[in-house]
Amino acid sequence: METIKPKSGFNSSSSNKSKLARTFQKVINLRSATKIASTNGIGICVLTSQHNGSTPAHKASHGDSKLKHKAVLEALIAKVFASVTSIKAAYAELQMAQNPYNSDAIQGADQAVVEELRALSELKRKFLKKELDLSPQVTLMLAEIQEQQSLMRTYEITIKKLESDVEQRDSDIASLHKQLEDCTGFNKSLEKKLNASGPLSMFDNIQFTTLNPSHFLQVLHCALRSVRSFVKIMIKEMELAKWDLDAAARAIEPGVVFAKQSHGCFVFESFVCKTMLDDFNSHDFGLTKDSASEKLNLEQYFNKFKNLKSVHPKSYLAQNPTSSFAKFTRTKYLNLVHAKMECSFFGNLNQRKLITSGGFPDTAFFTAFAEMARRFWLLHCLGFSIHEQVSVFQVKKDCRFSEVYMENVSEESLFSGEINEANVDVRVSFTVVPGFKIGKTVIQSQVYLSPVSRR
Repeated sequence: METIKPKSGFNSSSSNKSKLARTFQKVINLRSATKIASTNGIGICVLTSQHNGSTPAHKASHGDSKLKHKAVLEALIAKVFASVTSIKAAYAELQMAQNPYNSDAIQGADQAVVEELRALSELKRKFLKKELDLSPQVTLMLAEIQEQQSLMRTYEITIKKLESDVEQRDSDIASLHKQLEDCTGFNKSLEKKLNASGPLSMFDNIQFTTLNPSHFLQVLHCALRSVRSFVKIMIKEMELAKWDLDAAARAIEPGVVFAKQSHGCFVFESFVCKTMLDDFNSHDFGLTKDSASEKLNLEQYFNKFKNLKSVHPKSYLAQNPTSSFAKFTRTKYLNLVHAKMECSFFGNLNQRKLITSGGFPDTAFFTAFAEMARRFWLLHCLGFSIHEQVSVFQVKKDCRFSEVYMENVSEESLFSGEINEANVDVRVSFTVVPGFKIGKTVIQSQVYLSPVSRR
């Protein structure tokens, strides 16, 4: 076995070996060789030419050297990217282990991050000291495998995170459903109390002989709450039908000046209250035109109040379609809801036709109206149960404001700044809720005020 040493020439007994030596000398003629280390035990040398010859053999050697150097750099970059991907996967595992807290998983992920950072640091050190020893083909393949495995780990972690999020969302949805059911049940309970016996349950144990104006005032407040609820529904239907609310309000009360645009609702409340309380002073609410119709005694009115105060209006109307309350409901609906209004709201007159023929529609709109009608009917029954005479009074437009007979429907002083001026007077623009007289007791009328300039 011969040892070949690079020098100016080669001595050999074989002409073939001498030729090979000379070719090898021309190809690799080195000035230096950089050793590249690798953890897998496979290495190459990056060769640098000793002189700048331009022979074909030298050009081939220089080209091979550049290709090998490029391959080594590509393998190095692939290894760096694979390590970065591994760090990302380990960091994702570290985040995943935080919630729910898993100490073992946190330690494992932390150790993986530290190991990859150490590997990168060692790779940097060898690169700077030119001690890299990489096999491009093997390194590229191992880097690709490492990166794909890290990506798979990242995807698995992402899937687990998404599954965890889905479970949490499902849990939140179930919790919200439970809260919704609880709120719905609670609201139904409140609605049942408000719409049925709740506000009027105070009269369950009351005696006929102890009735007084404060009881009437409490029922009136319940009736006015139902008016506001019905007006909200009515305004919503107007908006859906593309009504001009300002124009509608001014058609009811021409020339009215509102301090705020939202105060237009008071006009609609005024219209509803005026319609519902029309003929209130009549013993039968104006259902018969015969003034000599039979009038019940006070206790009979009170018994009608007690019998109707706890029933559901729709159920009562269905079971008693010919009762006085049913007749009252039909009459007030036809007076309050004009045919053009109903057609605009619902696109037809089906509800009106059904009511005219003796039936009652099963709609949210009519249900709200029926509850409001029940409360005004109860107010009438209770008013005629009191020993003192009850009557309704309406404040005329442009009357001076009187704290004895009136109260401002708006909680805030609408024109307080203008009221104090010497040239401004406050007048009633329109009555929202009529007032009541019970013997010598006055229940104030609720009015909307507007400033009027003094001349």
